[in-house]
Amino acid sequence: MKKLFIGNLPQDASEDSVREMFAAYGTVRSISVASDIFTGKCKGFGFVEMEGHEARAAQAGLDGNMVSDDRSLRVRFDDPRAVRGRKRR
Repeated sequence: MKKLFIGNLPQDASEDSVREMFAAYGTVRSISVASDIFTGKCKGFGFVEMEGHEARAAQAGLDGNMVSDDRSLRVRFDDPRAVRGRKRR
């Protein structure tokens, strides 16, 4: 099972719309789209879990696709060991 990070999602994205996008590449095991607590709109990112070969196919097929005016979708493998938000010295 591989977890994918999806960035640059449009504000009107929902779990159903993201699931539909990724279902073309295989079975989506789980999905989570971050949404604003007050407005309910998508914050622009989410996570999808798929089998390894299906996840690689989805990344290759969807990464860089235009999803709105000038924003391209970012699809990356999630690395929980990565250091985020800290500057390296």
